Amino acid sequence: MHTTPPGPIDVPTVFPPVARFARTTVRLHPRRGTPTVDQSSMGGPLWWPADEPWPTCDGPDDFDHLDHGPAEPEVPLVPVLQLLADDVPELPFPTGTDVLQVLWCPFDHDPFSAPRPELRWRRRADIGARRQEMPKPDGEADPEHIPDPCVLDPERVIEYPGYDLPAAVWPQIRDTITQVERDTGWAYETDLAVASGTKVGGYPGWTQLPQWPVCRCGSTMQHLLTVASWEFSRGDEKRWIPLEDRPAMAGWDFDSPDDHPWRALQSPAGLMLGDAGGIYLFVCTKCPDRPYDYRFDCA
Repeated sequence: MHTTPPGPIDVPTVFPPVARFARTTVRLHPRRGTPTVDQSSMGGPLWWPADEPWPTCDGPDDFDHLDHGPAEPEVPLVPVLQLLADDVPELPFPTGTDVLQVLWCPFDHDPFSAPRPELRWRRRADIGARRQEMPKPDGEADPEHIPDPCVLDPERVIEYPGYDLPAAVWPQIRDTITQVERDTGWAYETDLAVASGTKVGGYPGWTQLPQWPVCRCGSTMQHLLTVASWEFSRGDEKRWIPLEDRPAMAGWDFDSPDDHPWRALQSPAGLMLGDAGGIYLFVCTKCPDRPYDYRFDCA
């Protein structure tokens, strides 16, 4: 169990103009472990049909990977997330499916200099015989782009927009933001608005200006999920470190040894995407085939 502590500030009461923008996000709380193929997981084994070829990076040519390495484009994709409808029913599963799988090529790609993800929606009852082993990642891949196996502990949290708050609303709350931070030390954007970490739904944790993709049907896509380098940004965040993890944070410091518990709590999957960035996946729920797109940003 992982519990995000409530803030001392009731956001819709103190900042009434943002109340209507509230969204529920599902914090996945990855923690290092040994997930099985029939569990939701990060970096764990996937429920993959035995007769379905494992996906590889699809090119388009020998120079698809930035820095021209490795030269061959067809490297195996690596498992990033497997999410079951039993655990995260909030996902917009297409009719007849109950599994979402996210994989990516662990090499940097244009246009974001980041791994390039792919999605699979499945129905467990249709999979039949399952693949027994996942292919090993390409030996030249960056280990910080290959998530270590983690179990998940989904938790629902209400969040509010930061960068995505309409420009017309900021003048209505700017003075209150300043007053609250002066009186309590709590900052709207980092402590009260958008939840940190790997999560489903809610708002992307942008560190740059928002870049919401538009579907071919003309609709703005919905934020499907975020894969984050860190579950919390600095180690001193007041809000986003779960209550159950706080005792292990005692004595933390950025100069602490690599085996200090806080490092495994901040980055349980061992990811580092750019400069502690995140990959944001988006999906169009108006199209039956669920077209998707992604964005990447970092500090």
